[in-house]
Amino acid sequence: MLKDSREIRYKDRQKILDLIKKSTCKMIIITHGTYTMPDTGQYLKDQIKKHSKTIVLTGSMIPLKGFENSDAAFNLGYAIASVQYLSPGVYICMNGKVFDPEKVDKNRLEARFEESHEQ
Repeated sequence: MLKDSREIRYKDRQKILDLIKKSTCKMIIITHGTYTMPDTGQYLKDQIKKHSKTIVLTGSMIPLKGFENSDAAFNLGYAIASVQYLSPGVYICMNGKVFDPEKVDKNRLEARFEESHEQ
């Protein structure tokens, strides 16, 4: 979509969901802005209950501008590796870790994603 994730709305998430449902691929990686990545992940997880697809959302805490000091390449590589061994479901892959979209927080001060301690 090439859209700032702070501008992603219900209709955008529905479009992503429709594309996932139409896809014949069993492994799907979605690059997504970090501001609302957990929201989209949770939406997809809520909407896709029983399926045989592994869906991974990833992005970067540092925007990709000429590859300088960005974590984008690392996170994408990690997502590519992870999607191949994870069970069907929806996940967020950031900072070398796999998260459940319902149990992750973006720590802006530390510039990383971490497991949420609240449910």
